[in-house]
Amino acid sequence: MKPYPFTAVVGLPDLRLALVLSSISPAVGGVLVRGEKGTAKSTMVRALAGLLPGVDVVGGCRFSCDPAAPDPLCPDGPHDGATGHRRPAKLVELPVGAAEDRVIGSLHLERALAEGVTDFQPGLLAAAHRGLLYVDEVNLLHDHLVDTLLDAAAMGRATVEREGVSVSHAARFVLIGTMNPEEGELRPQLLDRFGLTVEVASSRDPEQRVEVVRRRLAYEADPDAFAAQYAGEDAQLAADIEAAQRLLPAVKLPDDALRRIAEVCASFEVDGMRADIVTARTAVAHAAWAGRDEVTTEDVRVAARLALPHRRRRNPFDAPGISEEQLEQALQDAEPDPGPEDDGPGSGSAPSQDEVPQGSENAPQGEPKPQSGGQQKTVGAGETFKARVFRVKGMGEGERGRRSRAITDSGRTIGVQPASVREGRPHLVATVKAAAPHQKARGRTGAGLELRPEDLRFALREGREGNLVLFCVDASGSMGAKARMREVKSAVLSLLLDAYQRRDKVGLVTFRGDAAELALPPTISVDAAASRLEGLPTGGRTPLAEGLLEAARVLRVEEIRDPRRRPLLVVVTDGRATSGPDAVARAQAAAGLLAGVTTVVMDCESGKMRLGLAADLAAHLGAEHVPLADVAAESLADAVRARTGRAA
Repeated sequence: MKPYPFTAVVGLPDLRLALVLSSISPAVGGVLVRGEKGTAKSTMVRALAGLLPGVDVVGGCRFSCDPAAPDPLCPDGPHDGATGHRRPAKLVELPVGAAEDRVIGSLHLERALAEGVTDFQPGLLAAAHRGLLYVDEVNLLHDHLVDTLLDAAAMGRATVEREGVSVSHAARFVLIGTMNPEEGELRPQLLDRFGLTVEVASSRDPEQRVEVVRRRLAYEADPDAFAAQYAGEDAQLAADIEAAQRLLPAVKLPDDALRRIAEVCASFEVDGMRADIVTARTAVAHAAWAGRDEVTTEDVRVAARLALPHRRRRNPFDAPGISEEQLEQALQDAEPDPGPEDDGPGSGSAPSQDEVPQGSENAPQGEPKPQSGGQQKTVGAGETFKARVFRVKGMGEGERGRRSRAITDSGRTIGVQPASVREGRPHLVATVKAAAPHQKARGRTGAGLELRPEDLRFALREGREGNLVLFCVDASGSMGAKARMREVKSAVLSLLLDAYQRRDKVGLVTFRGDAAELALPPTISVDAAASRLEGLPTGGRTPLAEGLLEAARVLRVEEIRDPRRRPLLVVVTDGRATSGPDAVARAQAAAGLLAGVTTVVMDCESGKMRLGLAADLAAHLGAEHVPLADVAAESLADAVRARTGRAA
């Protein structure tokens, strides 16, 4: 069945342009496509492969060497005088669950031991050379694999150093990742490594939505006939891409355009120099796409719009994007000074401070206006601080992360596993030791070693896992003093930031009045938890028992859905229980249902007269008791030590 035609996709002009520019110049660094499900992200990427020019490859070379300029380090080389043939550019898809050996390649261990042959089996990076490498749901891919992909994309080479083998081969490809932000974000360090980023969303225009459905139904009814309707447009687009690729080396980047790029990047306060370099490469590619041999201001404008949105994020909870007004102002500021005939002040200038609408400077950022309606109100959060690290006790086997100890496929080796397991990386020494006692029985009397599949041993490794961090937050009247609730939200936001960095799944239970609510079902999208926390209503009595019961229910459901991910429960309360009959006794009984769950009680009680109720709750939960003031004090001490250079 023919793939859906690229030119048949309705709308999405920015995504279309970003994919085309990356195809023209793979040095741009690939494209990250962010958007909700069902927005044709995967459809466009898969259709792009059919537009790329074919490639000439050396016959029999597993690394797709170009016969006109073969890789001198190719493991299948040398290719001097080799003939080649032409084949279409490949689209290689990397599954989310792929192991590292599948991505970068590995040594054929059985042949190495039995025959003494160094047989390197190429991975997906080799298969994608001179084509496209597509990672759907890249935000769910293990971080170390994303690092490997981005390093190879930036350097144009993949290097493997393991099991006594050192192999390097060319790996130049267009890296394209798609993701749904609701399922979790990429870490900022990884986000920055993608050259371009595009936000996509489904159209709200009924006419456009009708056309999308009409075309999709026509394609499903007869794929070949539908593809034939757009074959001419696809062929023309492919020819335009090939022409731009030929023009690309001749495009000039003058100093004034380079200065505009530097001015724009500086105005958005991006970190490092990668933004400047990617913007420059993208501007050159856009000039070639437009048929120009010199970069203009328009090329810089388009490049900045695609290369900077994901680089100006200052906080993981901030939404990506750039200000069009700021971009235009930066481009104007970079224009050469026209001299004394320039227009006077006020021409095209931004509004002065006096022109800002009155009252806007008095509204605290991020704090909603108080709501009417009795005790229900919301309070904003204060500044985040460095959170104290909490970990789940024992050894887990959950998803890779950075919080608790776990058996993973990376980390330090702590033992070996038999051939029946066949998980993880082969352990060379243990395999030889397992095979050695059987050589006489196998008829081997001289040099060499006969290896059989049952001799294989695999490394048992200890690393870190991400956990389910479930926040159970008291939002009652006893916690509802404005300044106090701001401190609580600041503490929870700091822990959310820590959970984001450690690749945790996060959920939020709140309790107030006479009931508890699952404000956020467990998710990898920590920024969603932060937004729910910001709008958290407060006031009313304290149904502590209901809060603990709801937390226990959520943990039971998650144990069924995600059994490998161990929970960490964080109860944020002053310990009071004032809602319903026998409130204290019911709260203590509910605490018994959470026995065995690693729990932290963050004590928010304040004032001179303290009852110690949160400490009593911690005792019934078997939890660690942490006064909120201690967390802030530890963070302050860490900050002082960092600034003075003194060890902890």
